[in-house]
Amino acid sequence: MKIITAELEQIMKIDSTSGKEVELARHIAENFRAPGADLEIQDVGDGSINLFYKWGSPEIVFCTHLDTVPPYIPPRIEKGRVSGRGACDAKGQIITALNVCRDLYNEGADNFGLLLVSGEETGSTGARVANNLVKGCKYVIIGEPTENKLIKAGKGIQLYDVQFRGQSCHSGYPHLGDDATDRMRLFLNRLADMEFPVDPVTGPTTYNIGLLSSANAYNVLPDLVTMKLYFRTTNASFHLIGDLLKSISDDKTTLSKIREDKPFDYYYLEGFESDTVSFGCDGPALPDLGKCLLYGPGSIRSAHTENEYIEIQDIEKAIIDLTTIFKTLKKGTETE
Repeated sequence: MKIITAELEQIMKIDSTSGKEVELARHIAENFRAPGADLEIQDVGDGSINLFYKWGSPEIVFCTHLDTVPPYIPPRIEKGRVSGRGACDAKGQIITALNVCRDLYNEGADNFGLLLVSGEETGSTGARVANNLVKGCKYVIIGEPTENKLIKAGKGIQLYDVQFRGQSCHSGYPHLGDDATDRMRLFLNRLADMEFPVDPVTGPTTYNIGLLSSANAYNVLPDLVTMKLYFRTTNASFHLIGDLLKSISDDKTTLSKIREDKPFDYYYLEGFESDTVSFGCDGPALPDLGKCLLYGPGSIRSAHTENEYIEIQDIEKAIIDLTTIFKTLKKGTETE
């Protein structure tokens, strides 16, 4: 427990919010022990890097991400709990996977790997690069906070850039202009009235707004309001979103799809507590790494919040579970 806590605290002291994760990658490469492994450093092309530790020729790869969402929150340690940014998403996953790999090497296992990727929180840029570079893999086990459950299915995502255009004027004379904010309000009212089909496995479709911006002065009607609209989609709604958004847009509203990942079915092994999730991960960006599993300690309910945390005992349980998962998958690769 002391080694796990110390290693986790060490990497949590490094600010690796998206765009800064290269410092964390270099720190891990230079300071963390991975006995028996060959380290491949993958250039992502945006100033960041992936780390790929290889024991033999990996057929089973543990994978998680280096970056975290902002803002940076330094670590706090108290009674078996580590709090702070990245505690469960995903620095706790890094420490978990690293210790699983050390244990497997000490037991004489071979042909496995540990892949630490950049840019998961901003579009899976590192995973997409790794997908083109990693060869011969049959299973990839993604580390995300799933409450020590082996996940069966997850929602997809669709991200849109939305622009509302109007005409500026003095706010004392609104009839002389066209308020872009009001166009946004009408759009959002229509969106709130829409009923999306409920999926029998992953449930309802949800959405949120981010990066809302209007550069007008407080006493000027804006001629431009922009925002990002982020959907958590299901198999029942994924193919409907684009047409539904067009149906509630006027001629001064511009919609641009920035990114999408389809709802995803994960590979499942009997004998583990299971669930479905409403968050995305690098799995859909790694199709060439074989069947994808999703498991990890910590809860998504605390991730991305000021109270993010992970329990060390949950990491210890994850190390045991992931070792069992690996050995079960390994038997499958040996009989294929």
